[in-house]
Amino acid sequence: MFRFEDPIYLYLLLLIPLLALIRWWMVTLQHRRLRRFGDIELVRQLMPDVSRIRPLAKFCLLLTALALLIVLLARPQMGTKISHEKRTGIETIIALDISNSMLAEDVTPSRLLRAKMMVENLVDHFTNDKIGLIVFAGEAFVQLPITSDFVSAKMFLSSIEPSLIETQGTDIATAVNMATHSFTQEEGVGKAIIVITDGEDHEGGALEAAQEAKDKGMRVYVLGIGSSKGAPIPVEGTHDYMKDNTGATVMTALNEEMCRQVAEAGGGAYIHVENNSNAQEQLNRELDKLAKKEISSTVYSDYDEQFQAVGILVLLLLIAEICLLEIKNPHLKNIHLFNRKKSVAVILLFFVVSAQAQSDRDFIRRGNQQFRVGKYAEAEVDYRKAIERNAKNPQALYNLGNALLAQKKDSAAIEHYQQAAKLEGNAKRRSYAYHNIGVICQGHQMYGEAIEAYKEALRNNPNDDETRYNLELCKRQQKQQQQNQQNKQNKDKKDNKDKNKDQDKQDQQKQQEQQKQQDQQQQQQKPQMSKENAEQLLNAAMQEEKNTQERIKKAQHQKQNRKLQKNW
Repeated sequence: MFRFEDPIYLYLLLLIPLLALIRWWMVTLQHRRLRRFGDIELVRQLMPDVSRIRPLAKFCLLLTALALLIVLLARPQMGTKISHEKRTGIETIIALDISNSMLAEDVTPSRLLRAKMMVENLVDHFTNDKIGLIVFAGEAFVQLPITSDFVSAKMFLSSIEPSLIETQGTDIATAVNMATHSFTQEEGVGKAIIVITDGEDHEGGALEAAQEAKDKGMRVYVLGIGSSKGAPIPVEGTHDYMKDNTGATVMTALNEEMCRQVAEAGGGAYIHVENNSNAQEQLNRELDKLAKKEISSTVYSDYDEQFQAVGILVLLLLIAEICLLEIKNPHLKNIHLFNRKKSVAVILLFFVVSAQAQSDRDFIRRGNQQFRVGKYAEAEVDYRKAIERNAKNPQALYNLGNALLAQKKDSAAIEHYQQAAKLEGNAKRRSYAYHNIGVICQGHQMYGEAIEAYKEALRNNPNDDETRYNLELCKRQQKQQQQNQQNKQNKDKKDNKDKNKDQDKQDQQKQQEQQKQQDQQQQQQKPQMSKENAEQLLNAAMQEEKNTQERIKKAQHQKQNRKLQKNW
C-alpha cells in the first residue's frame, strides 16, 4: 500500500501544466521571431548546431525533477499492509493478579513490579507465538486480546495498576474461565494459561475452573509470587501500611498449597517466584514442552519513508539536465552509446549503495527527533527499524534502551543496554550504558545489581563523578535496607515475645477464673441445712456440754471424800 504523509503539498503539481503552457507560449514566440529573418528552412540551415529536440528534452527533465520534488515534500510512504502469515508457535494467555496484596514488598521491588518484569521477559522470549493479557482482582477483564503484536503487549503492561479494578479480592476462577474463552478456535496448537498471583483465593472455585480448562486441552501454570512468611501492604504515597477495621496491620502471605492444587488440577506446573531468574528459566522450559503448530497471524507492517529513492531520481534528472546541452556537441559523437549507459548505471548504483549505507543512521536521527519531543513509542519503532538494518549498531541499541526506559519498560531497557555495552568500542559511551543499568536497578531497590553496574561504569570511565556519587549513595541505601530488615526481624521477635507473655498472663487469668468457678460449683453442691435442724443441733451440743460439766463435778467430789487405804 502506498500513501502520502502530507498530501496537501500535492496541490503544487498544478504548477506543472502551467509551466508547460508557459513553455509552449515562449517557443511559439521564438518561432515567430525566426520567421521574420526569412524562410524557416533556410534559417535552420544557417544554424546547423542548433537542436530542436535538446531544449525540449532539458525542459522535460527540469519539469520532471520539479514534480518529483513536490512529491518528495508530500513524504511518500510505502510498505503498510495487512498480511496473513503462517507461524509455528503456541498461544498464551497471561492472567495477572493486581489486587492490593500484590503491592507487598517481600519480593524486590514488589510483587506486582516483579510480575511485570517477568511478563516483559516472557514476551521477549516469544518469537512466533501469540499472547493475550487478562488482569483480575475481585473481578477480571481482558486487557489485551490474543495477538502477535508484542510491542502493544508491553505498552498495555506498563499501564497496569491495582486501581484499574475497584472490586478488590482475588477471584482466580473468574480469570481462568475468561482465559479459557479467549483463545482462538485453531486446534492442535499448544495453549497455556499463566496465572501470576500470591494465591489468596478469596472467592473459591479455582480448582474447578482449572480442571475445566484442562479438559478443553489447555494447561494452567501458576506462578506463586511472594513469601509464605507474610508481609504488610504499603499504602501508596505514605510510609504507612494497610490496616483492617480493628486498626491492625494487614499481613498477606503466599498460599503455596492452593497454588499447587490449581496447577495440578490444570495439568500444568507450579513455580515459586523469588529474587532470581530461576523461575523465568523454568517457565520457559515448561512452555517449550507444549505442542507447536503452524498458526496464522495477522501482521501490520509499518509505513516506511520512500523519500530516498525519489531524491535519487531528482538528483539524476538534474545531473542529466546539466550534461545535456542545447546545441549539438561534436565531441560527444565519438563516445559510444554503451559507455554512456554504463556510466549512468555506475552513478545510479553509487547513490543506491550510499542510501542503503545511511539508512540505519537515518532511522536513528528520526528516532532522536521523536525522543526529544516526548514521543517515546514512535522513537522506539524507529530505533528498532535501525536495528533491523544493522543489528550491531551500538548507538541504535543504546537509544532503544533510553526509549524503553522512558516508557518504564525497565527489563527490556536493561537487556538493550547490555547489548550496546558489548558492541560499543568507546569506553566512555560504554560506561553510559552501565550507568543507566545501575539507575534502573537502584530505582527498583536492587542495590546489589546496581552497585555492580556502577562499578563496571567506573572501570570504563573513572572520571565520572556522577556515577561515583550514585555508587556511594547506593551503598548507603543497601546498608539502610539491611538495617531495616534487621530491625524488622528484631521487632517481630519482640512482638512474638510480648505476645507470648500476654498469652501466659491470659492463661493464668483463665486458670484463676476456672478455679473460682470450681469453688462456686462445690459450694453450690453442698446440702443446705434448714433452720429447725440447726436449732436441734445447737440444743444437742449444749446438752452434751452440760452433761460433760456434771460428770466433771461429780468426779471431783468423789476424790475429796475418798479414804486412803495403805497396804502395809
